[in-house]
Formats: sequence, C-alpha cells, structure tokens
Amino acid sequence: MKTLFAGSVLSALCLSVACVAPAVADQITFVSQGGAYQEAQTKAILDPAAKRLNITIKQDSVPDAWPMVKAQGETGKPIWDVIDTPTSNCLRGGREGLIEPLDLSKIPNAEKMPAAYRTPYSVAYEFYSSVLAYNTKALKKVPQSWADFWNVKDFPGTRALRNDPMGTLEAALLSDGVPRDKLYPLDVDRAYKRLKQIKPDIAVWWSSGGQSAQLLSDGEVDMLMMWNGRVGAVHKEKPEMDFTYNDGLLQNTQLCILKNAPNYATAVKFINEAVSPDLQANLPLYIDYGPGNPAAFDTGKLTAEHARKLPSSPENAAKQALLSEEWWSSPAGIAAKDRWLQFVQ
Repeated sequence: MKTLFAGSVLSALCLSVACVAPAVADQITFVSQGGAYQEAQTKAILDPAAKRLNITIKQDSVPDAWPMVKAQGETGKPIWDVIDTPTSNCLRGGREGLIEPLDLSKIPNAEKMPAAYRTPYSVAYEFYSSVLAYNTKALKKVPQSWADFWNVKDFPGTRALRNDPMGTLEAALLSDGVPRDKLYPLDVDRAYKRLKQIKPDIAVWWSSGGQSAQLLSDGEVDMLMMWNGRVGAVHKEKPEMDFTYNDGLLQNTQLCILKNAPNYATAVKFINEAVSPDLQANLPLYIDYGPGNPAAFDTGKLTAEHARKLPSSPENAAKQALLSEEWWSSPAGIAAKDRWLQFVQ
C-alpha cells in the first residue's frame, strides 16, 4: 500500500511540474573535427542556424568519426545526430546501415545542389583542395601542373608528396596525361607505375597538414602536394610560398545523419539550414575553405577577389578534378589503399 500511495503522489507531482515547466527547445548533437575549423563553422553556420531554427546545438569533436559511428551504431542508440566527416564515412556508413539515407524532399537546399556534390546519404558541406605548392624563390621555373612536378629535368628541386594514396594516385595519373574528367575508375596499375618513376626524387612523404606546412615554410622542400588552407596560411607569412589550383584535387567533407539518431527530425531541418546559400557564404569569411553549396557565390557576401582564392569557386573548380570518395570506398579503392603501404616502404 505504501508503494502504491508513494507512486500516486509522485505521479501527481510529475503532472503538476509538467504543467508549469518551460518547453524544452529542440536540439541536436553535431560532430566535427575540432580546432580552428570547428570554431569557424560555429560562428559562420552553427550559431546562426540554431538561432533561426530555435534549437540548441550541442557539439562534439573527433579527428576520425568512423570508429565512434560504428560503436554507436552497434548499440542501436546513438548519442550523435549529425556528423561533418569525409564522404567515404557517410557512404560506408550508409552501406552498413549506420547512416540514414537523405530524404531530399525535406532538404530543398541540398536538392538544388549539383548531383556530384551529394550521395544518397550525405551532402557537401565545405570544400578544400590538394594542390601543387612551391617556393618561388628557390625555383628558376615554377611548376603549374603535375606533369611539371614529375618533370625533374626541366623543373629541378626537392619534392614531397602526401603519404596517402587518395589524391596522390590521381596526381600521378594527371601527370601522365589522363584528363581530369576521365580519372575514374582509376587505372591503379598505371598510377603506381608513374609513382615509381618519381619515388627516388621524393625527399619526404608527409603525413599531416602541419608537417607539410613546416616543410614548405622552412624551405626543406621546393615543391609539394599540400592542402590549400595550409599553404594559404604559409603564404600570408611568406608570400614567396605559393600554389596553383591547376590540376588540384577538389575534395569535401559532407553532412550525414546517424541511423536511429535521437533527434532525427531536427537533424534534417538543421542540414537544410546548414547548406543554405547565405550561411554557406559565411564560412569563407572565417576560414579559407570553400562553401559546399555553389549558390553561396551568388549571395553577394563574397567579393570576386575573395572568391578567386577559394577552392570551390566556379573559376577554380573548373581547373581541378573532383576527387571521387565513392570510388575510394569501393572494393577497387580499398584494394588501391592496401597497395600503398607496400609501395612507400
């Protein structure tokens, strides 16, 4: 009887509290890679989106989201809603039942974006490029293509490449005359054969963005593959360190939603807002990355001069190849990655 009475009192109290408690705003948990990048997107996109939608956006950060996506998926009760991650994670997660397919009818801003900027599970959020960077003071002739980079006779100098097959295999094929729009499916044997030719002239195989920036800034190498944001930061301090978007590998991170996300409906609304043209145009105002939605360049927020510096501007995108993470997440791409360790050793 005591238990029944206590339960009745507790129920009545809960009902009373519910009547006077303030409504709890919708919320999501958003996950990105941290650092200056996440700080920039918080100011440019997350805070404005939260205000417009009247939601709370909790944040988490992790350099590689995939292990956590898999772990949360195995529980069936994830704590994350939306992740900003390489496209390959969204694709792999979708195929393994860990990422929700996107209903574009509920995300009109994504639906209007180019089909190449979407997958069934994700949509482009921001762009960066793997570009050819160089020291103009150290070189008599400045390379303007991967063909020049491979031409050690006419373009002498110390070189570095990324210790990763993604982008590096594409650069090898571009240097060998493969057109940018004909790269995929990659001719892996041809790419590794071409890399074998340049391997004796590679002084360093770098493994982090910070290392690549240090190599260029310190003058340890004269030319190398780098991410545009990294070389851009070096260029501000040392103008002689520059790069070209010609033959760049245009890459992006994308937004996707975890399967069984606790706040799925709010997550869908958030993605639509996050890829809206005007919020996308905010991001380059805080960091040197290109908007995922090309309509951002039509908002008037970005000057023509600023747009020329961004990897995804129409002018620069036309000079580059769009890296296919869909191919890299396929069995052929996985096999190409498996060959890399043996090659660099």
